[in-house]
Amino acid sequence: MKVLIITYYWIPAGGSGVQRWLKFVKYLRDFNIEPVVFTVDKANYPITDISLQKDVPENIEIIRNSIWEPNDVLSLFKKKNTKTSAGFLNPNPSFFERVLQYIRANYFIPDARKFWVKPSVKHLKKYLSENKVDAIITTGPPHSLHLIGLKLKRELEVKWIADFRDPWTDIDYFHQLPLTEKSKKKHRQLEGEVLKNADASLVVGKTMKENYKKFSNNIHVITNGYDSEQNNVAKVILDQKFSLTHIGLMNADRNPKVLWKALFELSEENEEFKSDLEIKLIGKLAEEVEQELSKYQFKNVSKINYVPHTEVQQYQQKSQVLLLAINKVPSAKGIITGKIFEYLQAKRPILAIGPEDGDLAEILKETSAGSIVDFNDVEKIKSTIMSLYSVYKTNSLKVSSKNIEQYHRKSLTEQLSKVIKDVVNS
Repeated sequence: MKVLIITYYWIPAGGSGVQRWLKFVKYLRDFNIEPVVFTVDKANYPITDISLQKDVPENIEIIRNSIWEPNDVLSLFKKKNTKTSAGFLNPNPSFFERVLQYIRANYFIPDARKFWVKPSVKHLKKYLSENKVDAIITTGPPHSLHLIGLKLKRELEVKWIADFRDPWTDIDYFHQLPLTEKSKKKHRQLEGEVLKNADASLVVGKTMKENYKKFSNNIHVITNGYDSEQNNVAKVILDQKFSLTHIGLMNADRNPKVLWKALFELSEENEEFKSDLEIKLIGKLAEEVEQELSKYQFKNVSKINYVPHTEVQQYQQKSQVLLLAINKVPSAKGIITGKIFEYLQAKRPILAIGPEDGDLAEILKETSAGSIVDFNDVEKIKSTIMSLYSVYKTNSLKVSSKNIEQYHRKSLTEQLSKVIKDVVNS
């Protein structure tokens, strides 16, 4: 059985966008499915990580097709010192930048990769006429890739699975875009067309499935996960300090103001805590986060822009506590950041800030891997941190997590293989 996977993010892309399908491709052969990857040639990736190449199986067919990136052109009109990183919208855009944001939001629907749709459909129609493929899979964001699947489905009647790594109109930054009502309507129309026409859709959480049930009854939850062939390669030496480590982008919506306030108050109340505390932030930080940290003037803060994925795992395993901040947005309840699963694998206590009745909270409860505190509950987060700190002072801070094997990438690929086979055989 052979599947064609259509993805924008592929090696040498780094960051979270590439992980899901890189790992599925890594394990699909174990379930008698041969993956073929269709991706962009010379994409404008904000982050690259060549170390991920080791996870690509030998002799996998990779098809690359050139792409025109309008962002390359638009960026020429931006000031050199106003470059906005992946995952961020510029918090203080100039008038001209606001115009560019408006153009991007309302004329590039569903996103700036829409210009890859037509040439990709043409390229793949020729490929599919010459090569037998049992199903195609599109993965978004960028959600314009689902339009490739939609067109191929309509023109060739191929079996098609649409994978949503993030929601479309419920994605955390959708409410920040300067969209007209007409543009919002267009987004929702395209989202509905994709879900109604796909033979099956994949989502990463229960809330997403619930929100999409109005479009289709063939939606499957396959979460993200962790990947490790050896759980304990070497004995890990924990940080000496009471380290709180956050891995990944921290944008304005994800800025855990309640945490910074709680840590400041605890430091003012307890000199020993202040001396022991170390904050580690691995990944790009929004300007608002930098301002918040400056306001409180914490003594020990380590900021590292980006490290290869292999090094990330070392930071996770050495940390006393792992921090996880959910975006404070209308769709927060359904957000499950991909890093939670690697945090689980690291087997360190997790402290999350977000909805206490959300999908993430359910995973933490199910695995006994940590605590989650609401966005505004300063007193609860202070007491939770002090409980962790008290155990740290006895040199016995650890977590007895359970039921995490279901989130191994190979187990998740097995779930995927069943969906693929059901679609192909239907």
